[in-house]
Amino acid sequence: MIKLLKIILSPLVLAYGLVIKIRNYFFDIGIFKQKKVPAKVISVGNLTVGGSGKTPTVIKIINLLKSQNKKVGVLSRGYRRKTNGYLLVSDGEKILQDASSAGDEIILVASECKVPAAVSEKRYEGCIKFLQDVQLDIIILDDAYQHRWIYRDANILIFDQRFLSRTNSFEQSLLPLGIMREQFEEIKRSDIVLINKKFAANQNIPTQLWKYFLKKEIFYGFYQACEIIDIKTHSSYMLSDFTGQKSLVVCGIANPYSFIQALSKNNINTDNKLIFRDHKDYEEKEIQVIRKKFYDTNSYSVLTTQKDAVKLSKYSKELDDIDIYYLKIDMRFDEEEKFLNKINSLIL
Repeated sequence: MIKLLKIILSPLVLAYGLVIKIRNYFFDIGIFKQKKVPAKVISVGNLTVGGSGKTPTVIKIINLLKSQNKKVGVLSRGYRRKTNGYLLVSDGEKILQDASSAGDEIILVASECKVPAAVSEKRYEGCIKFLQDVQLDIIILDDAYQHRWIYRDANILIFDQRFLSRTNSFEQSLLPLGIMREQFEEIKRSDIVLINKKFAANQNIPTQLWKYFLKKEIFYGFYQACEIIDIKTHSSYMLSDFTGQKSLVVCGIANPYSFIQALSKNNINTDNKLIFRDHKDYEEKEIQVIRKKFYDTNSYSVLTTQKDAVKLSKYSKELDDIDIYYLKIDMRFDEEEKFLNKINSLIL
């Protein structure tokens, strides 16, 4: 049904593509002008809708810059939050908002990295207010490749390697037929291209697409499943502790395949699953669905993603009789030192 609807809506692709092309052209020739803020700005984004691994990449970049004693903060629009305007999410020590008011991704980044964080739909105005609230050397803009009104010193573009391989798929069409926000030719705006292998081996960029990547500095990243964390007690366990156990897998992310693949590769049973839409805002009815599925399948525990854990943690009381854990995944780079040197060369 969804595929049929996309085909019906496919004429809108031309209209959408034309609007995007005109908008980018106006930026390219200076009719639309970018504004600078009194800090270095690094944008991390993609050409597609969800699933490329922006959040793990943002976390990794922040930690690399923190290792050089940089004062780093992160600004996001706060996707699917129930508020509007600018909000300070964290002062670097204390989380000041919840996932409902700020969005799950920014809460995850702020908690994981212990850095100042804020949300604002208008990135320039958000950065100005952010810098009034906290002192920063560098602001990381999460998911800002298309938000061209603010000047950035480094423009990092991420691709899911599996997406690039699907050259004959509708996915590589513009919205609403495919999942592309912009066409491949807009790779030209990037300073760094990061191809996220997730849990797969290196693959060559398809021949049909290689022309778009010429003269670009390309890096490869991958995921490493590190440990399993108890949501309620924050106790840490090895993945091997869950080998062979029948757990209920719960997730609401753009690409659940990589999460399920990570569990399967570590011999964790994934037969029982509840897959929700991306950025699922869990409410009481979903909690009851999880409870029912858990007991109907005689599962040992609930296993979820770190992003979902941010929202499920507020239901600890409703899930007090169920052991619930999340899989902690770290982003790694094949050439980490070279990647960091490239960023430093751009922002310095």
